[in-house]
Amino acid sequence: MKLGFYTNYDEKTVEFAYKVGFRSMELSAWPDSSLNADKVTDRRIKEVKKKLKDHDIEISALGYYPNYLDPNKANAKEATRYFYKVMELASKMELDVVCTFAGRDGMKSIKENIPLFAEAFKPFCAEAEKRGIKIAIENCPMMDRFYLRGENIAISPEVWDEMYKVVKSKSLGIELDPSHMIWQGIDYVQAVYDYGDRIFHIHAKDMEINQKILKRVGIIGQAFGETIGLGHGWWRARLPGWGLMDWPKFLTALIEVGYKNNIDIEHEDDVFAAAYAKEHIDTEQGIVEMYGREEKGLILGYNYLSKLMPVED
Repeated sequence: MKLGFYTNYDEKTVEFAYKVGFRSMELSAWPDSSLNADKVTDRRIKEVKKKLKDHDIEISALGYYPNYLDPNKANAKEATRYFYKVMELASKMELDVVCTFAGRDGMKSIKENIPLFAEAFKPFCAEAEKRGIKIAIENCPMMDRFYLRGENIAISPEVWDEMYKVVKSKSLGIELDPSHMIWQGIDYVQAVYDYGDRIFHIHAKDMEINQKILKRVGIIGQAFGETIGLGHGWWRARLPGWGLMDWPKFLTALIEVGYKNNIDIEHEDDVFAAAYAKEHIDTEQGIVEMYGREEKGLILGYNYLSKLMPVED
């Protein structure tokens, strides 16, 4: 396992990562990223791969996280079209993992979304199998705090089981981000033991719980006023080592189940990124563009996690 972070590619970021000691990157493949899957040329792909190889940095995955089940059919259709291009790009870059969301029609229950998920992901997985690619679905609920509607059904082991029942493909798995499981009250260590063969990628992020606010607003979160950052008022994302995660137990579980891919920090820590971002950001591509290159926070995350990472053979 190598330690890295999720970011939008550029040469300066590669040089920063190498200098700090990072040896992995999950690269954004959003349409607004530098690796736009519709436009990136073979020449550019070759340049990117060489730059990373020259700096001893491994690409662990490509990341693209839209809503394939969006009730706006035009949005869902475009996300679906583009995801095939992301898988094609992964093949060209000789990568075997792409990370994404399952999607969700927020006007329907999770149970009602399962057939929609099957309709979208059966052909996705058929394409992935042809290309030798694994699809890793992140477990972030993407929950709107006012309307309590999410954009991703893959929120818990209970739902994962139903997803695997309707899409019977070994190319379908998980990008596990344990931080979301903390605020949801899910045992993230047990999840590793139970689903180890389905974990294709790891997002390293910590979670802070503000008990004072929680005891006032409850687990559903604030109904009025502004919340700080990307959380729901009583919880917020932090860099590894700055929250409640038991990283030694989590890493032990990954080692014991034989996890082979890398661990990439997903920086969403407003404490360190606020001055860098300078504006409110609430889209996935916006987060990775701004937070994913905020150096001070990434250095702190590296300094904490690197001491716990298993020594490579």
